[in-house]
Amino acid sequence: MPRPSRTHDAVDRLLDAIIAGRLTAGDQLPAEGQLALEFGVSRLTMREAVRLLQAQGVIVQVPGSRHRIAPVAEWTGLDAVVRHARSSGQRERSSLELLEVRMMIETGAAQLAAERRGQEHLDGLADSLRAMVERHEAGDLDGFVEADLEFHDVIMRAADNRILVAALLPLTTVLAATRGETSAVPVIREHAIAEHRAVLGAIATGDALAARDAMASHMQQTRDDLVHLVHGR
Repeated sequence: MPRPSRTHDAVDRLLDAIIAGRLTAGDQLPAEGQLALEFGVSRLTMREAVRLLQAQGVIVQVPGSRHRIAPVAEWTGLDAVVRHARSSGQRERSSLELLEVRMMIETGAAQLAAERRGQEHLDGLADSLRAMVERHEAGDLDGFVEADLEFHDVIMRAADNRILVAALLPLTTVLAATRGETSAVPVIREHAIAEHRAVLGAIATGDALAARDAMASHMQQTRDDLVHLVHGR
């Protein structure tokens, strides 16, 4: 088997070529040997890359013929869809759509977390919030984003729902990128700290509805900051 890093690099480059229009939706995919030569990888690596993009609906296998590149509307892989949205002049729209998804998922997660959290989860949330404050004061953007993501990861673990965790996992990379967009603005970091503190307080009380409402407030604040302070509407 080819090395995963080389295969994933080939997947990204092939997907970028499709998104950029160098390989057109509806057309046949060039032969694997030709693609391997063009991208400077082995045929085995390219074959595995094509297989992975088939799994995301980007490439469609056609019996008795070469593979076909599917229209974006037929793509089923979250990674591919988000990569297309954020690479085709629609970053603003994709950021807002991601927040809508987070609103639906994370408010429910906070509600479950309030009912199921243990002391170790409350300690983890407090540690992450403390790290957010410290990293904000130090001007450490990467550290702030890491602590922010960890805060939400602890909530997911406290919710104790394996399907919920699996559903959110594919969004991890995208979440980190969008957190970087908003957290680059100091006042947005201050807003985030206040909202996270309210979420922690609500979860600590064990009040499920209060936790849900606190998370909804956090998501709305994030959306408002994104629209007004990042996108400049």
